[in-house]
Amino acid sequence: VPAETASAAGVIAEERGIDGCVAVGGGSAIGLGKALALRLRLPIIAIPTTYAGSEMTPVWGMTEDNVKRTGRDRSVLPRSVVYDPELTVALPTAVSVNSGFNALAHAVEALYAPDASPIPSLAAAEGVRALSAALPRIVAEGTDIDARRDALYGAWLCGTALANTTMSLHHKLCHVLGGAFDLPHAEVHTVLLPHVLAYNAAAAPAALDTLRQALHTDDPADALWELATELGAPRSLEEIGMAASDLDEAAQQVAAAPYANPRTPIAGELRQLLDLAFHGERPLPH
Repeated sequence: VPAETASAAGVIAEERGIDGCVAVGGGSAIGLGKALALRLRLPIIAIPTTYAGSEMTPVWGMTEDNVKRTGRDRSVLPRSVVYDPELTVALPTAVSVNSGFNALAHAVEALYAPDASPIPSLAAAEGVRALSAALPRIVAEGTDIDARRDALYGAWLCGTALANTTMSLHHKLCHVLGGAFDLPHAEVHTVLLPHVLAYNAAAAPAALDTLRQALHTDDPADALWELATELGAPRSLEEIGMAASDLDEAAQQVAAAPYANPRTPIAGELRQLLDLAFHGERPLPH
């Protein structure tokens, strides 16, 4: 959500005496609604048409001067969310897959968050199970209404899990790459998620066990990489617009900011992670 867009929308809302906002669309549309709620305390009704799950979180984000700022404020949480799978039937396959991986990232980070607790973890596990099963069915047949419904169900659960926990390394990386280097948000999630999970795996054994059960695999990071590959999603940062010359700066920016993560991020290790993601390599245990 560009800060100038949010500001312009706020001016219009104030001039016209708007007293509520209906946000229809993906994370960007709902994010703009959240920006209005943050500024003017407008109540929001969200009608999501992608699978990111951000409609269930009190997290807002805006980008200004190539820096993405995020925060939490319950005033931006929609008062009501309407899920209608028929509104997503025409959603292109690529957007379906990448927004779904965005939601999967919410669940994965909720499982190893420092404030993880049983109910959000149950929501995260079920969200991963539902979305990972629904996305291949959507790619096979975009008009499969049951698959579309299952994907919205999974996105709802993944967003709910994130709403009740703290974001960690994966989201920090995505915010830096999206804000500072103008990479597309959902695609960054898709590329980075397997690599960040592999990086954190040894420090998050309980989360790993939960993901093994949800994904029916011994290696969740590799399984997510294989799933993205099978679904035709982007595999590398290079193919979504990252320049090799920016990898060092990205690693330094992420390492310089303190945040919760199962494993303490170190710039050199982050640089290795980003290098694997840049070239689309299979994730490696760290």
